[in-house]
Amino acid sequence: MMIRPSVPEERAISLKHDLPVIPERLLLAHARGQVLFIAGAGVSIPSGLPSFRDLTIEVYEKLDITFHSVITSSEDPAKWDLSSLDDSQIAEINRFKKNEFDVALGMLERRIGVGPGSKSVKDLVIEILRGRGAKPAKIHSALMRLADRGGSSAIVTTNFDLLLQQAGKKLTKPLTYALGSIPRPSKKYDFSGIFHIHGALNEEVDRVNEIIITDEDFGEFYMRRRTVPDFIYDATRLYHLVFVGYSADDPPMKYLLNAIAADGRRFDDHKERFSFVGVDETDQFIIEDWKKRGITPISYHRKDHHLELLKLLERWGDLSAHNGKPKFVETEIKRIVKKKRSDANESDKDLFDHLIRRGNSAERFRLSKLVSSTGASIDWANAILTIISEHPSEA
Repeated sequence: MMIRPSVPEERAISLKHDLPVIPERLLLAHARGQVLFIAGAGVSIPSGLPSFRDLTIEVYEKLDITFHSVITSSEDPAKWDLSSLDDSQIAEINRFKKNEFDVALGMLERRIGVGPGSKSVKDLVIEILRGRGAKPAKIHSALMRLADRGGSSAIVTTNFDLLLQQAGKKLTKPLTYALGSIPRPSKKYDFSGIFHIHGALNEEVDRVNEIIITDEDFGEFYMRRRTVPDFIYDATRLYHLVFVGYSADDPPMKYLLNAIAADGRRFDDHKERFSFVGVDETDQFIIEDWKKRGITPISYHRKDHHLELLKLLERWGDLSAHNGKPKFVETEIKRIVKKKRSDANESDKDLFDHLIRRGNSAERFRLSKLVSSTGASIDWANAILTIISEHPSEA
């Protein structure tokens, strides 16, 4: 069963009949270079890297085997036997249960301390991530393709890995920025690269890696230095942010949403934010949860390891106004207009209208000429005239 997203009563486009719909205002914003993707841990899970939860479990396995044995004894926290833990460990267990993994790791590090010759939580996190030998997944390539704004490419991530860079080498040679080195967002072409707002693994193994992983780190870069909030504040005024690979209760997402919400209460010039949200029939409230956080959710079925999301992003890339496949777009137009418009399915009619609507005058003329050359029914030409006559605010 295909899950249709809940979106405002405006145009929503299915890029293919068996894919979820996307608000057309987002597709049009992307065609105008006004979208900035933000990639979370879920993007790198297909490459074999852990979620924040699994990463936390691995750190405990190395630093506190007693604690680790408790949290891995059952998938049901109610069945955990806490009798072997002291009060400090139980306090960390409570944070772990609430998915406050950054707090749990901070408490762990403060409890055990870091002495000469011992490894810190950060050291272990970096060791774990480097040890996986991860390679880019298809979704990394799809996102790097969509990151193209037309003349420059920019994408934000809270991940530490460099998989987006590896995937991007096939398209361009993206620059890498992390924490303090990240430039302020702008619409200029020099705002280009992969921006690791929570830090990144250094390509040189022996160099120090500055990453945000514990509650103290989040406090440092979100509250004291304000490195991340200031970046997000500027970005939300210039771009439609699109989150991929997050759940609403991920610690990084909580901090990002709090930063956006705090600024949004004072200023009204923020652009709409979106998030791709994996759901199934059991998720009754997840869509409303995202809405209440000021994010427009675009839902898809998360079965088969989020395969529907991958197909959707790849299809979007193939049709992209910036670096898509022009011949592919032409083929789709020719396929659609083989039938009379009245006989075409709604998905095809919506896609046809969108491909015309997003184009400038030259592109609209080119596609109109293409439609005419196929001997298509006059109702397709009438549809083009209707779109051309639309008021710009309706697009």
